[in-house]
Amino acid sequence: MYKLSACSSMPCGISLPPKIVLGSLRVHKQGNGRCTNVPRNVNLEKLQNNYLFPEISKRELQHMEKYPNAKVISLGIGDTTEPIPEQISLSMANYAHALSTAEGYRGYGAEQGNQALRKAIAETFYKGVAIKDTEVFVSDGSQCDISRLQLLLGSKVTIAVQDPSFPAGDFQDKTGRYQNIEYMQLGPQNNFFPDLTITPRTDIIFFCSPNNPTGHAATRKQLQQLVEFARDNGSIIIFDSAYATYISDDSPKSIFEIPGAKEVAIEISSFSKFAGFTGVRLGWTVVPEELLFSGGFPVIHDFNRIVCTCFNGASNIAQAGGLACLSPEGFQAIRAVIDYYKENARILVDTFASLGLEVYGGVNAPYVWVHFPGSKSWNVFAEILEKTHIITVPGSGFGPGGAEYIRISAFGRREHIIEASWRLEKLFSKGKSPLLTV
Repeated sequence: MYKLSACSSMPCGISLPPKIVLGSLRVHKQGNGRCTNVPRNVNLEKLQNNYLFPEISKRELQHMEKYPNAKVISLGIGDTTEPIPEQISLSMANYAHALSTAEGYRGYGAEQGNQALRKAIAETFYKGVAIKDTEVFVSDGSQCDISRLQLLLGSKVTIAVQDPSFPAGDFQDKTGRYQNIEYMQLGPQNNFFPDLTITPRTDIIFFCSPNNPTGHAATRKQLQQLVEFARDNGSIIIFDSAYATYISDDSPKSIFEIPGAKEVAIEISSFSKFAGFTGVRLGWTVVPEELLFSGGFPVIHDFNRIVCTCFNGASNIAQAGGLACLSPEGFQAIRAVIDYYKENARILVDTFASLGLEVYGGVNAPYVWVHFPGSKSWNVFAEILEKTHIITVPGSGFGPGGAEYIRISAFGRREHIIEASWRLEKLFSKGKSPLLTV
């Protein structure tokens, strides 16, 4: 079971629940400290107070206080649960031990990443699309890379995101949307791909495939349309392929499988869900040499400057693990773990489908997206938690398009997945729940 901290420590040493802490940031003075004359960053002031996962964590802790003896199963936050394969862990342990010797000690590495690892990433994931190792930048994870890309692109660019997806920014309670972001609606009605004929032009298009939370992997035809749309509009696609190794059909695993994508796309990816490195922290970004700003300057040069200025490179120990992941033996071992999670997803999909619910995802991604027509997602979350002691994620946390959905994570031990399936069947079978209106 996952335990998330329900409190944040304030600078003055006071510990408060996150909702109180974040809400209190609106006042001019808090705690016992003396105010400086430095104003708060106005952009941070715009961030939503109740961030999705801390809010879920708070409700989980409240539930555990109410039912102290309950066996809570967390299928909410998408954190991996299975051990990293031994040969990969040993490679990191051996590297760490070698640092205690004169022969094995290494200090700073290249900010762009270990050359051998950059080459291995290019050859493993981009072999057929001619991505050079010099276009691969190794990092401490894709979330950090997204922040670096925002620094690269500046605050004046216009942005489009999938709905549902996982944006953050100036949230407007009245609309349930983030301000100054164009939402590209996804759903079963359009095969989880936006209607680009009615999508306004933006500078940047964030696109995740397989998508979190819906689990949909864009087809080759869909990605061809996306690349053509970006080329016609002079936009840049930020393509998140963090779950690409879960794809089992012929859906593209990289945007660069699409002709012309090198001129309009950057790809970010991660070892987190691929190799269980959520705590180890390792990822990469691909910036093609062909990608140019409007004035003709190569984007890769500025990204390299950002990396060299703001980053001292990923941990050498983590990179040793990354190399082991991409060895033939390591990759095979990781595939077995991925298959384990995919079987978990199949069990969950079959469970909800047997109850007559519309279920999406779970084939090319470790997430299951379940529709409860006419119900608010937080109400579904609350009833499942109250009556089954299972943590899920309300779909509205991913945008307006998730208002009637919940996301279920397939990351978990098999016995917990089976137990959760049994509890859900008991709750929703024979119309026992008022949420089951199908």
